[in-house]
Amino acid sequence: MGKIRIIAGKARGIRLHSVPGDSTRPITDRTKEALFNIIGTDIFDSDFLDLFAGTGSVGIEALSRGANFVRFIDKNRRAVETIKKNLQVSKLLSDRGRKNAEIMHMDAFVHLSKMPDRKFDFIYVAPPQYKGLWEKTLHEIDNRTEWLYAETWIIVQIHPVELSDINLKNLTIFDSRKYGSTQLLFYKQN
Repeated sequence: MGKIRIIAGKARGIRLHSVPGDSTRPITDRTKEALFNIIGTDIFDSDFLDLFAGTGSVGIEALSRGANFVRFIDKNRRAVETIKKNLQVSKLLSDRGRKNAEIMHMDAFVHLSKMPDRKFDFIYVAPPQYKGLWEKTLHEIDNRTEWLYAETWIIVQIHPVELSDINLKNLTIFDSRKYGSTQLLFYKQN
């Protein structure tokens, strides 16, 4: 896989570091560009939660395109170190003295089980593949809608072979897009 880069916005063209080893699966430029074309101008001034953040590429793209704040969550120490490096190289950690990003070295499920300290406009879920973690994450969010505004989008990145119906009481799938070996699923509250 080629180098990861920021596609658009303030940090356009900046190349990002990869997480050492094979513990993460970075999103392709094609898929990331399609994702942000779907989100469109709604990214401006939004609050974005990047779960299983890996390189931080998706959250950093959100910041570059005008997101107000991004929280990155990953339990892998190497991923957290990579996100820090990538925020430094992109120069998107703060803007006019205001902190734009927060990196948390912790398990996504522990974070989601806590009492929410803020709501998010977008929650991006890209867990390790083939372990059912995307379904577990959706169930956790479905049970803790305090993290969500009425119009929050939960976006899930999986391999298409993982796709299955999932019963949720508060969330509904409203779109699904396939880009090669990546499936993006879009959910919001009923």
